[in-house]
Amino acid sequence: MSLVFVLLLSFIDPSRPIVIAHRGASGYVVEHTEAAKTLAHAQGADYIEQDVVLSKDGEFIVTHDITMEETTNVEQRFSDRARKDGRYYFADFDWQEIQQLTMHERTQRGSDRPALPNRFPNDAGQRVVRLADELQLISGLNKTTNKNTGIYIELKSPAFHKKEFGTSMGEALLKLLATHEVHDRCFIQCFEMEELRDLHDRLHCKLPLIALLGRRPADGDVENIAKFAQGIGPSLELLATRNANNEIETTGLVEAARKSGLKIHPYTVRKHQQPRWSNSLDETHKVLVEQLKVDGFFTDYPDLGRAAVDAVSATQR
Repeated sequence: MSLVFVLLLSFIDPSRPIVIAHRGASGYVVEHTEAAKTLAHAQGADYIEQDVVLSKDGEFIVTHDITMEETTNVEQRFSDRARKDGRYYFADFDWQEIQQLTMHERTQRGSDRPALPNRFPNDAGQRVVRLADELQLISGLNKTTNKNTGIYIELKSPAFHKKEFGTSMGEALLKLLATHEVHDRCFIQCFEMEELRDLHDRLHCKLPLIALLGRRPADGDVENIAKFAQGIGPSLELLATRNANNEIETTGLVEAARKSGLKIHPYTVRKHQQPRWSNSLDETHKVLVEQLKVDGFFTDYPDLGRAAVDAVSATQR
């Protein structure tokens, strides 16, 4: 275990799971906007997530998708720039062009989120931001509020970017983080295991790495992940089930991760969409915090996650 990771954990009470703001306070404000990140900070998130892709000129853009039409007005601003598949890609636009776009609430095309028409107006008019800008924003908020809110970066589709540009996203990210003197309170996560292995083996990344899991790992997978990562980020659905007596029981994934020395940061807690094993938001929080005792969780509602964690902590004093 790296010295930086040990120091990172020293900031965190191990009995209290960290609250990770998923794309900011995205249950209230358009995801990945400055407003979403500022609100998440104010609502007490321990970490704020940044999904990142690369622009044509190599800027790290904070957005969940490699395509643009789901969250921006690119179809209105650059109608003739779609690829043959009809999609618009951040990789085809430079930063100067991207700055001309505005963001809106996510459309349902390929969405993994429930439709909430009253969540936030589509004409929010907020701009796309770069990771460099967001690092400065959170650093400034920490300074003015005397907080130590961390950052949680997800590399989106590294293999796609490698094919497009011939460059390593992980290598470029570490260079950017070094220029901003990000040495702690930062996790890096990814669905692509090869990218995490490269960060660990070739690039000797000192920041904790989290392997995202969208499906049940095969036998031996968790042990192999522990060779290059410090934690896993599984879907909520992978953590528990209801048995014949209608009781919630663990699938064993949390226990397997702990046995391998890995942290568990599942995704994503939402007010209007519960995993199949839960009947309510309160039950989801209770299982995560009290029964499974996960090390952290992603949530669209940082204030509700903060309240759930703090309520349990209060009863344990």
